Amino acid sequence: MKPHITLTLRTPLQRVALPYWVDAITQAHLRSAQFFPAVDALFARHNLAFTATHEYRPAGSVWSPQEIATGFDRVYRLVLQSDVSIPTELIQSIRVLPEVERVHVGAIAEMDLQPPYAESLSVRTNRASRDAIFLDEAHAFSEGDEAITVAILDTGVDCDHPEYKNALLPGYDFVDILDGATEFIGDYLGADAIPEDEVGHGTHVAGIITGKGKNMPRGVAPRCRVLPVRVLAAMNKDGRKVGAGSVENINNGVKWAIDNGADVINMSLGVRHTGGGLPHKEVIEYAQRKGVTVVAASGNDGRQELYYPGAFPSVIAVGAADDEGNVAEFSTFGDQVSFIAPGVDVYSTSIEDGYAFSTGTSHAAPFVTGAVALMKSFARSQGHDLKDSQVKHVLKHTADKVDRNFKDRKAGYGRLNVADGLRYLDYKLNSSRRTSHGYH
Repeated sequence: MKPHITLTLRTPLQRVALPYWVDAITQAHLRSAQFFPAVDALFARHNLAFTATHEYRPAGSVWSPQEIATGFDRVYRLVLQSDVSIPTELIQSIRVLPEVERVHVGAIAEMDLQPPYAESLSVRTNRASRDAIFLDEAHAFSEGDEAITVAILDTGVDCDHPEYKNALLPGYDFVDILDGATEFIGDYLGADAIPEDEVGHGTHVAGIITGKGKNMPRGVAPRCRVLPVRVLAAMNKDGRKVGAGSVENINNGVKWAIDNGADVINMSLGVRHTGGGLPHKEVIEYAQRKGVTVVAASGNDGRQELYYPGAFPSVIAVGAADDEGNVAEFSTFGDQVSFIAPGVDVYSTSIEDGYAFSTGTSHAAPFVTGAVALMKSFARSQGHDLKDSQVKHVLKHTADKVDRNFKDRKAGYGRLNVADGLRYLDYKLNSSRRTSHGYH
């Protein structure tokens, strides 16, 4: 992908057929060098050639009412045809056009990837994280349902790992970083249908959610299906491994997951708001409209800070608990945090069919994601479709409080308790059957 801008118009273009950007980068005959006259003239003034594309693809043959309400039909990506910097004056000139609602230069977001480490280096047992959320008791209610789909937006997954390979649905790789980058590791160009993990972060998350228990404790929802969506590549930066991905391509990954049947989305990632519109705002709104639950990591800087998408009120932001059940020192906190879950020395799958421990809020989030999948699975077995608002109600009223307050600034509503969540859900569903009013 060459440097590009993302541009939202106040009304969609009429009588102009533009390709989706993924199609345009793989099929040269689809590319269009024209957008609309005022913008075309500004690019010509700066002697810049570009390819005009749609930022998003409609879920069906035409834009749905939810897509139109979210504004997807009005968002475009203009990709330069050469590797040159986009002039600030060009962006400023486009921004003041009356037809333009907003415009920004495509951004690369970075986030630390805590490296997995071998079992021999850990002082904890590999069952500790599962025992902390009372997983065995929870599995007496449900182990998941293959009709419930969990999307994992991450560095991809080890697609042949024996712990979950049979649970995988066909996924997608949206990683397409700037041409000419030299610090990236492995595959960082060319969106395609191979969401293979090269660094292990997403693989570790996948095992926590749906590991079958062959050579590790079972995942939280081992009978649910997984939709792998690769949105992060890895890069070496100052001697440490960092995840990096285009914010716009992460957005595309979220929409693709929703359109391909995700019931819950795990985003063990987060970016700070550094100007312009809030990161991921439109796709998180789309998830709300479609009733999809989104779970995200709160962050690992140990400060009161906002990372998106976790900072959105509709997203479940998860902090990390240590081996004593307290908020881990590194866990980012604030009013946006919903819960804490095990996030220190968590044992799960690793690349090349391996296993490892890892630490971070990235590995706390999938415990909550798995709990959401279990609750939706259990409700389905009782003839109910559990709404996103109902999921959140159950979780917040069954989390183990860390003090006398209903919500804590660092721990949110408290420590995840999956067994109590399912007990409470069972009670609510039985009550609704007795009263014939349904669960509200």
